[in-house]
Amino acid sequence: MDTTEKRKHWMSVLAQASFEKLSTLWQQSRNQHGLAPDYKIIRPAEIGLAQVRARMGSTGRQFNIGDVTITRAAVQLASGEMGYSYLQGRNKQHAELAAVLDGLLQTDQYHEAIFAQIVTPLSADKQAEREQRQQEVASSKVDFFTMVRGED
Repeated sequence: MDTTEKRKHWMSVLAQASFEKLSTLWQQSRNQHGLAPDYKIIRPAEIGLAQVRARMGSTGRQFNIGDVTITRAAVQLASGEMGYSYLQGRNKQHAELAAVLDGLLQTDQYHEAIFAQIVTPLSADKQAEREQRQQEVASSKVDFFTMVRGED
């Protein structure tokens, strides 16, 4: 996986995580490593709307299905790395924390620790949720079949 793909992965994990779980893991990591990142806010967390597009049956023409609320933020660490976040919802604290973590994950000094202590557990939680949802859907699956009658 190249650097761009890795960054897409961790940004996705940070954006989709529950804020409560993310902030708990962040506090634990801060306490363990004495993290107090120095950063300045480039773009304060702000709330906006994004147009969501869809296709009928995944093959038809695109159409606008509606709007979704998003929150975005941008920060710059004292060491120069820029951190960004875009997430669904209206949680400004989540957006700022995700941007700070994005910046820290770009540093050699903190990448491994933050990835192991924050991104990996959040990714595992998301995968477990996905698998549980698939099991729930599979348990309600109905198999239809057709019996062929012999011609008399």
